[in-house]
Amino acid sequence: LAEYGRQITTLDGDVVRTHLTKGLGFSKEDRDTNIRRIGFVASEIAKHNGAVMCAAISPYQSTRDEVRSMIGGDKFILVYVNTSLEVCEERDTKGLYAKARRNEIKGFTGIDDPYEAPADADIILETDGCSPEENARQIIKLLEERGFLAKPLAAEATQ
Repeated sequence: LAEYGRQITTLDGDVVRTHLTKGLGFSKEDRDTNIRRIGFVASEIAKHNGAVMCAAISPYQSTRDEVRSMIGGDKFILVYVNTSLEVCEERDTKGLYAKARRNEIKGFTGIDDPYEAPADADIILETDGCSPEENARQIIKLLEERGFLAKPLAAEATQ
């Protein structure tokens, strides 16, 4: 995105939980509160013409709908990173899935708590069969189509 001259604020779920939502657990109510707070911060950034990427597990459709409404549908793009549970477990560097399987963690998304796949995703990324680069190109294409990105600065310089 830097090639397009865009500075992006990233709201990473793990980082947000350390600072903005410290003390929240993983009950449905706490997860919803976490996503609403992330959505509020994102809406403030977007309100001032900033660009923000939220990287958080948002397991419930109703909460995603609230955040879309809070930010505004014309400024909100829902990216569904569709990865099988098996692949999530293989990629789990923190060992959280293993702990959930051993019942050391309760209410873990995908294990003993549901994940409601988005019915209204603007883009679906398949991580099992596509490289990160291929998925990034899909996102860039959608952002261009929606008018969020113009030609890259490097491309303009060569014309």
